[in-house]
Amino acid sequence: MSSPFSAIKPGIKLSDQVASALEAEIRAGRIQAAQKLPTEAALAQQFQVSRTVVREAVSRLKSLGLVDSRQGSGVYVQAPGIEPLHFDLPHSASREAVMQIVEVRKALESEVAELAAQRRNPGDVAAIRHAMRQIAQAVQTGRDGVEEDVLFHRAIARAAGNPFMISTLDYLAQFLKGATRVTRANEARRADFAQAVTQEHERIVQAIEAGDAPAARHAAAEHMRNALSRIAQADPAFWAQDGERLAQPLVQASPPLLF
Repeated sequence: MSSPFSAIKPGIKLSDQVASALEAEIRAGRIQAAQKLPTEAALAQQFQVSRTVVREAVSRLKSLGLVDSRQGSGVYVQAPGIEPLHFDLPHSASREAVMQIVEVRKALESEVAELAAQRRNPGDVAAIRHAMRQIAQAVQTGRDGVEEDVLFHRAIARAAGNPFMISTLDYLAQFLKGATRVTRANEARRADFAQAVTQEHERIVQAIEAGDAPAARHAAAEHMRNALSRIAQADPAFWAQDGERLAQPLVQASPPLLF
């Protein structure tokens, strides 16, 4: 290694910072394949962290396939393959990050709704209608309807008939669910917001049922645009209390997704 690493900064999880620094060196080729990493003690000294932190960081690199342990010899770098998709969200409990996740939903779900309108069959429409009724039932019984909302959108994805889209949505589920939890909590605070969400869902379903692909795409995109607007209208007290707490699932660790 050409130069020692700098001490890392407090705030973000220390092992994540160490792993990210080492990963950057490996992917940039500054640490070559088959090269042995410095010892655990040496890395701990360079980063000014504990050996436990280094051990956790190396474990993460192993999960990414970037290093391999050799019994009695040490840890060696492996040639990096395709870089995995992962989300580094140290500040993901913020209002801005929730809005960014909703923007991702807008891009995905507009396409999904359009394809669903083109490919749906009567069974698909029945499943989507059932999922929509489940949201209403959840709210009526005092629940937040988050799980039901996610399943509603997944039913639309199934109607689109593309297993890769479903797999992508399943991978993103923890992030989408976290953002949905925040948006629904915000919407539940105002009757006009809650009513608007129900009407937007109905427009999406009607367009899919009618086989009107452009209308389905527009309705899904409009639903997400309105969700962004409702988030923007949330008062600061919401973010200082429920908003930040409910967004916590967004920061949970996630496995890499390879494309």
